[in-house]
Amino acid sequence: MSADLPPFPQPQENVGPPELLQLGTGTDVDEPCLRADAARNRARLLEAAERLVAEHGAAALTMEAVAAAACVGKGTVFRRFGDRTGLLAALLDHSERKFQAALLSGPPPLGPGAPPVERLRAFGCALLRRSIDELDLLLAGEPSAERRHTFPPRRFLRHHVALLLREAVPDADSELLSHTLMAYLDAALIHHLTQQCGLPAERVRAGWLDLVARLTGTDTPAPAGDAPAAAAGTPVPVDATPAPAGDAPAAAPSA
Repeated sequence: MSADLPPFPQPQENVGPPELLQLGTGTDVDEPCLRADAARNRARLLEAAERLVAEHGAAALTMEAVAAAACVGKGTVFRRFGDRTGLLAALLDHSERKFQAALLSGPPPLGPGAPPVERLRAFGCALLRRSIDELDLLLAGEPSAERRHTFPPRRFLRHHVALLLREAVPDADSELLSHTLMAYLDAALIHHLTQQCGLPAERVRAGWLDLVARLTGTDTPAPAGDAPAAAAGTPVPVDATPAPAGDAPAAAPSA
């Protein structure tokens, strides 16, 4: 089995600034005649693993369970991912690649082409949605405390936030403030707020919009890229329920 493990040191090679995290897909190191087959097998295994996590949580993710769900031998799973840790890393990498691709080349406001503040709002809303959808998996793959801020995917996202802050608030310390914003989006905090405190996701999202508005000195945070919640997210329902509207007619005549 040790002969199958060499692909996994690849994460150590990508230590430069914002690049997608490489986790040994196997598709680039296999012989050309096996490349397409290896890619199909890996995609099939990841799809099976994603279904297991979605249906039963990350605790149910074992090499044996993935093999059974994908209808392959257990050895195939070990050859592709090495062990359970490698499988979890590959799942997180798969999700991270999709998210980063949306940031780099997807449609605005999450992708390029929108003003920086709009992109910040859309970034947080999208990351919160992803964190809630994949919370179990993200917590299972949470890096240790000493690696939390140097973990390549997290470093990439923080760098993205810092760049947007630099455009939106040129006179601010964008490096330090980017850490503040990323702390709000931390998976462990999202778990605490939504699972342990019972806060609805909508309130957490509204908190993000409020935080961005206060930090950037902007007014009503209308998240252009978060259509479903845009109406409810027009800021906080304080302005959305202007009771004085009913008093306005009486006020005019009295004048």
